[in-house]
Amino acid sequence: MKERTELVEKKNSKISMRRQCVLMGIARSTLSYKPVEERPEDLRIKRILDGLYLKDPCLGNRKLAYLLLRDFDCSVSRKQVRRLRQEMGQETIWCKPRTSITDNGHRKYPYLLRGMEIVEANQVWCTDITYVPMARGSGYLCVVMDWYSRKVLGWAVSNTMDTGLCLSALERAICTTGRTPEILNTDQGSQFTSQEWITAVTSRGIKVSMDGKGRWMDNVMIERLWRSVKYEDIYLHERRTLHELELGLEQWFERYNTWRPHEQLGNLTPSVAYQEGYKRPQTASKSRGRPIDVSAPKAA
Repeated sequence: MKERTELVEKKNSKISMRRQCVLMGIARSTLSYKPVEERPEDLRIKRILDGLYLKDPCLGNRKLAYLLLRDFDCSVSRKQVRRLRQEMGQETIWCKPRTSITDNGHRKYPYLLRGMEIVEANQVWCTDITYVPMARGSGYLCVVMDWYSRKVLGWAVSNTMDTGLCLSALERAICTTGRTPEILNTDQGSQFTSQEWITAVTSRGIKVSMDGKGRWMDNVMIERLWRSVKYEDIYLHERRTLHELELGLEQWFERYNTWRPHEQLGNLTPSVAYQEGYKRPQTASKSRGRPIDVSAPKAA
């Protein structure tokens, strides 16, 4: 913008300034605009923020606002701190795991569960990957779950988030149950859109279903599992190695499948619901739950 403004010739007798502004694609008022000088107080706060960032780049806007008030007697809001840091180009350093990285070069499959009522085990399986924080490094957990009974059929952990992790969990689920589902639902992550994964699934006669973009509710059963396993096990124990993580998760999944009652299953465990072919009645009941209906929510 500045370069185009400088090209306007105010004393050109052949082309008016209005016409020059049109040709340059700038507003005429830009020529007479004088930038407002930054407030001295904002400059002072920016210098302080720069020093705090060098001292601890992991502090967020909320803590920085508190430190400005406590140590420098600067009463500023969190929003003001955020604005000043954006002008400075500062960004807090924090762990940003991304487990659902799409690959635009691969085919995306449609979501097959909309409007479908799931009434038996092995009708639909679902799988996903989640990030697992550890004392040293990080890990990734992939789980394959039966949508109807909520039973965890297979799982695998690794320090890399690749297709091999997902295939290990799928192979474990198939070997454990001796069955394959009619439909396998995933998100649009690059692991699940890769040709290796698609071939492994479709070669067994399984239909591929994928969540809509940004539609975490399309895979709500396994998203709910992540909350349980993280708050009840992962966040409570410090695992230093993948081996320790595997031992802890093995105990938790065993307890989840075989001991813990599930309200939506009429207080049966997922293993019993899966093995006995438990079927929920069509009418709602506090003790028996509701049939699973994965149709999209109705608009208000």
